[in-house]
Amino acid sequence: MTAGEADVADVTDIVNNCEGKIGHDLDLSVILLTKLLAIGLLTIHIGADPMASHYVVRCVDRAAPETVVALRDAGVATAHEAAGRTGLLGPAVQARQNGITIAGSAITVSCHPGDNLMIHAAVEVCRPGDVLVVTTTSPSTDGMFGDLLATSLQARGVAGLIIDAGVRDIATLREMAFPVWSRAIHAQATVKASPGSVNVPVVADGQIVRPGDIVVADDDGVLAVPAARGPEIAAAAAQRLAAETGKREQLAAGTLGVDLYRLRPLLASLGVQYVDRLPS
Repeated sequence: MTAGEADVADVTDIVNNCEGKIGHDLDLSVILLTKLLAIGLLTIHIGADPMASHYVVRCVDRAAPETVVALRDAGVATAHEAAGRTGLLGPAVQARQNGITIAGSAITVSCHPGDNLMIHAAVEVCRPGDVLVVTTTSPSTDGMFGDLLATSLQARGVAGLIIDAGVRDIATLREMAFPVWSRAIHAQATVKASPGSVNVPVVADGQIVRPGDIVVADDDGVLAVPAARGPEIAAAAAQRLAAETGKREQLAAGTLGVDLYRLRPLLASLGVQYVDRLPS
């Protein structure tokens, strides 16, 4: 038996002994895959040029300005409801200023953690009104963004930054009135050394954000919705706002929420009882 035939025989024995276990037993799966790779029965294709997996995409389809304005005016909570309660980033990415609402088309950035090289590359493709959305390929709280990058973005008319990582120079950012939503405030320095991509789909605090998505951010959080759904969501948000105006007037006049929303029958059907005192 040749060496190659022996290798194939070894693989056959592994498969026979592991039938029904491969895919469920990590160690066995790794052994098999390693053997297949070693004898050339399995190859992994990563393309002729592995460096080509990183891109800076210059062209982005942006939403109509009137749609962006309508969703900004609606705010995150109302727009989120109007979008069918979709598109909301998790609560870890928080506003680092008070009372500011922004909205714009997403320019997305995928960075190596602790490396802000691709943020610098992204500045060039930003247009007035855009929102820069920065993510890292693994969790990071390093201070990847500070006042110098903010100055560069502000010069290009960028509405603000959403970053699922850290920022620093926060006092200066507030003085500049450059809006930031971040996972952390952290002075940890970063490098400029690793490739990434600009304007590719990313995941920010659990939410997929695509280039050109409409991003809305305020004190309540951050929302990202597809640009194609923008007009539909804006119309639904306008209806909600109109309805809330009437409800607000009734509540201010003393009407109770349980009566305004007809909740008494629901409470009764759920077994909720009103009593003056707890039964003894």
